[in-house]
Parts: sequence; C-alpha cells; structure tokens
Amino acid sequence: MTATDFDQRTAPSTRWTVDVDETSVEFAVKTFWGLTTVHGRFDRFAGSYEVGPGGTTIEFTIDADSLDTGHATRDKHLRSSDFFHVVEHPRVRFTSTHVTHVTSEILVVTGYLEAAGKVVPLELGATVVSVDGALEMQATTTVDPRQFGMSSGRLGMIRPPATLHVKTRLTR
Repeated sequence: MTATDFDQRTAPSTRWTVDVDETSVEFAVKTFWGLTTVHGRFDRFAGSYEVGPGGTTIEFTIDADSLDTGHATRDKHLRSSDFFHVVEHPRVRFTSTHVTHVTSEILVVTGYLEAAGKVVPLELGATVVSVDGALEMQATTTVDPRQFGMSSGRLGMIRPPATLHVKTRLTR
C-alpha cells in the first residue's frame, strides 16, 4: 500500500446538499394514446451528493404530494392509489448503489427508485459541474410507471415511459 492509497481511504468525506431554491424536478408523460404530453413538477424535495473514501453516493427524496401538473383534478388522481398512493407512500426516493465517473463531468449512476410502495433498479446518466464552490448536476431518465403498479389510465390512455428530469444546485 502506498501513501496515496492510505490518504484516499482516510480522507474525510465531502457532502453537498440540495439547494431547494435552485433545483427543479420535472416529469413528462404521453397521454391520449400518445397524442399529447402532460408536463408536471414536484415542488418539495431534498437530497445529497457525497464523495468519500468509499466512493460517491447520491440520495434524493421527493414529497409525492407536492406534484403539480397545473390541473387540480388530474393532480388529485395522480395522488390516488391509481398512481402515487401518497397516503400510504408519501415519498419518492432514489438511492445510488454505484456511481461511475466516466469523465470529470459525466457520471453513470446505478441505484434504486422507490415510488408507490415499489422499488425498481434504475441506471441514469448525469452531468456534474463545479460552479463557484457549488455543484450543478443534471440527470434525465425514463421510467415505466407500470413497474410501480401505476395505472395506464382509463382505456390505456397513458403511454409509458415517463421522462424525469432533475436539475439541481448542491452546496456544502
């Protein structure tokens, strides 16, 4: 073992947390048999990005009740047991299990996404850039809501996949 190996294993972790005022969590899903797209967002969330001797970890939690598509009746239905079932499962959570640094700015993140009482594996690409002592991170991925036991709506009107996009600023 070299001195460098020892330093890396004993170096303290560096942890950044989500700046909620500089973060957006958005989603889009095709409806009406793919003819239109519904866009929405989540307004309450928290998360962290930590680099330490054991590698990089990412955690992100969303308050499922904070979803907003701009249509109160639709939002109520999305909160129901047909979709997010927020009464029993108030949080959507992503937890990384492995983060690979492809370059200094490009990551491949593997982990688990938990929503509506189901947990599914998920891999996504992300970018992370250092800006003025903070980190700016973006990730976009697609998920099939049926994996979470979510409805495809009346007459199968909702077409998977749903696209999720997170843009966040992380501070120490």
